[in-house]
Amino acid sequence: MKLFLRYLKQRRRSIGVFFLFLLVFLVTFRLYHLPAEPVMYPAVLCAMMGLLLMGLDFFRVKHWHQKVSRITDLTDILSQELPVPDGIEERDYENIIRLLTQEQSAFRSETSQRYNDMVEYYTVWAHQIKTPIASMRLHLQNEDSPLTRALLLDLFRVEQYVEMVLMFLKLEEKSRDYCFKANDLDTIIRQTVKKFSGEFIDRKLRLCYEPIGLQVITDEKWLSFVIEQVLSNALKYTPSGSITISLQSEQTLCIRDTGIGIAPEDLPRIFEKGYTGCNGRLDKKASGIGLYLCRRICNDLGHRIRVESVLDEGTCVTIDFSRQTLEVE
Repeated sequence: MKLFLRYLKQRRRSIGVFFLFLLVFLVTFRLYHLPAEPVMYPAVLCAMMGLLLMGLDFFRVKHWHQKVSRITDLTDILSQELPVPDGIEERDYENIIRLLTQEQSAFRSETSQRYNDMVEYYTVWAHQIKTPIASMRLHLQNEDSPLTRALLLDLFRVEQYVEMVLMFLKLEEKSRDYCFKANDLDTIIRQTVKKFSGEFIDRKLRLCYEPIGLQVITDEKWLSFVIEQVLSNALKYTPSGSITISLQSEQTLCIRDTGIGIAPEDLPRIFEKGYTGCNGRLDKKASGIGLYLCRRICNDLGHRIRVESVLDEGTCVTIDFSRQTLEVE
């Protein structure tokens, strides 16, 4: 109906001219005192023929409109499906659309190439930076002093950031290297906790963990990254006290700390990319990427991650494995 009203508005001049001519005939016949019937009969016939032609023209315009409306992306393929232009204006519009299509196609191609080059560069960089990191770790492990332990801790943080870059790049790829199988959750937790053992000791934080005895269908590497990010945040924002790893329910892992907690106004947005909140503004090094990656990875793995927190009391992060419907490979 809206299209028809727009069509009538577009053809209002032609309709107005028809009624103007009819009025001229009526006035002329009236001035010469001639009967109006001779002009009314052909006027009705002309009106009926005009309505028929207008209907045909409207369906032609509707067909054109539907065709053009499909070209929302202005791709080369869709531009080839344009209806045959009928008239100067339609041909001009077709030329404009084709020019826009070519420009947008070239822009997309250039943007895609730049993005692929950037991804390739950072992927190569992330792999290359691992070599000097491994070399520095090897040199530092030959000594045992407060300084070397502090340097090893900083080096571990660098490794975490490099791994975060790699995971971020892999998540942006169309094909991801997920390998789903039954994994022992305790094995994944122990391997992750071992990486942070030095920080637990140096900061005198207590780890409360007992074997869970749960088998989960997941990807070991990606789930390890999620647990590592959660533990990293727990350590970062827990100046004293303890961190507890346990089962909240039969299929839900819980990682709880006694840290500074998260402000209530920040909780709804902590999984947004780049959002750091009040705690992030205190810690200038916060990137706001860690929890964003955790949410994306958990969604891909079929898990559900949640965060509950009370300011100045602590934070509880839960990973629910009960929703998984994946088969063992």
